[in-house]
Amino acid sequence: MEMYTVSQWVMFFYIYCFLGWIWECCYVSVHEKKLVNRGFLKGPFLPIYGSGALCILIVTIPLRDHMVLMFLAGMVAPTLLEYVTGAVMECLFRVRYWDYSDKFLNVNGYICLGSTVCWGFMTVVLVKFGHQYVEQLVFAVDEKYVKLAVTVMTPFILADLITSFHAAVHLRDILVQNELIREELRKLSEKLHELEQFAQDTGVRAKEQVAFVKEQALLAKEQVGFVKEQALNAKDQVVSEMQELAAKMGELKGRLANTYGRSVRGLLKRNPGAVSRWHKETFTELKQSLMEKISRKR
Repeated sequence: MEMYTVSQWVMFFYIYCFLGWIWECCYVSVHEKKLVNRGFLKGPFLPIYGSGALCILIVTIPLRDHMVLMFLAGMVAPTLLEYVTGAVMECLFRVRYWDYSDKFLNVNGYICLGSTVCWGFMTVVLVKFGHQYVEQLVFAVDEKYVKLAVTVMTPFILADLITSFHAAVHLRDILVQNELIREELRKLSEKLHELEQFAQDTGVRAKEQVAFVKEQALLAKEQVGFVKEQALNAKDQVVSEMQELAAKMGELKGRLANTYGRSVRGLLKRNPGAVSRWHKETFTELKQSLMEKISRKR
C-alpha cells in the first residue's frame, strides 16, 4: 500500500461510508421487506463503515502476507471500534441505534460473534481484492480535483452530522422529560391509592366506633366526615396533579411531533431496530406515535 495524502485518506473514508450505506440499506431492506434509508445520517453515508475500513487498512499494513493474522486483526480492530462507538452513542443519546442483544454471543448488545466474523471476512476481501480498485479510482483523479471534491463534500456531510446529532439530542431530552413525568404519575397514582385506602379504612373504623360507643356516635361520625372530607380533598388534588402531568406529557409529545418531528421521525425511520434501555416504555410509545404519523401521511 502506497503512502496516501490526507485528501486521499478522506476520500477513501467517504467512499467506504457510501459503500457501507449501500450494504446496510440492502441488508435492512431485505430484512424489513421494504426500502429503508439506513443510517444515523440523512445522506448516503455510514461513518462506522468508513471508520472501520480505514481502521482495517491501517492495522493490516504489516500483515498483508499473513492471511490468518490479517483475518484475526480484521475481526478485532473494527469490532473494538464498533463497541466503543455503540457505547458512546448510547451514553450520549440514551438510545441504541443498533442492537445485537438477540444475537448469539453478543457483548452488551453492541457487538456479537456474527458481526465480528463478518468484519474478518470483509477485511480479507477489502485488503486482497476490493481496495485496489478503490485506490485505482482515486489515483486516476488528479490530486487537486480530489482535494476539491473533499472540500466540497465535507461541509455537506458535517452539516448532515450536526443536524442528525441535534435530532438525536432532542429525542433524548424528550425521553428524559417524559420519563420524569411518568415517574411522577406513578408516585401520584400510589398516593391516590393510599388516600382511597385511608378513606375506606376510616369508614370501617367509624362503624366499629359507633357499635361500641353509641353515645359518641354523632361526634365520631362528624370526626369521620371531617377526615373523609380531607381525604377526598387530597384525592381531588392528586387527581388534578395527575391530569396536569398527563397534559404536560401530551404537550411534550406534541412538541416532539411538531417542532422536531420531521428530523426525529427521519432518524427513527432510518434506524428501525433502535431501542432504549433507559426509557424502554416511553421510547416504544414515541416510536409508535411517530411511525403512525408517517403511515397516515402515506
